Amino acid sequence: MWKIVVGFVLFAALSLFVIMKAGDKVDMSGEKHGADALHAPEAPASAAVPAASAP
Repeated sequence: MWKIVVGFVLFAALSLFVIMKAGDKVDMSGEKHGADALHAPEAPASAAVPAASAP
């Protein structure tokens, strides 16, 4: 029984440490789908390869 209490205390301490280090940057909302999902930014237009060159 005491092992469960010690495990809980260690887990709680680790959790509080991670939350304190991350501050307000932790997203606890779970998976995101649709409009809420964040995607990597698109490459700038200047870096795009031209499709075809006009003569």
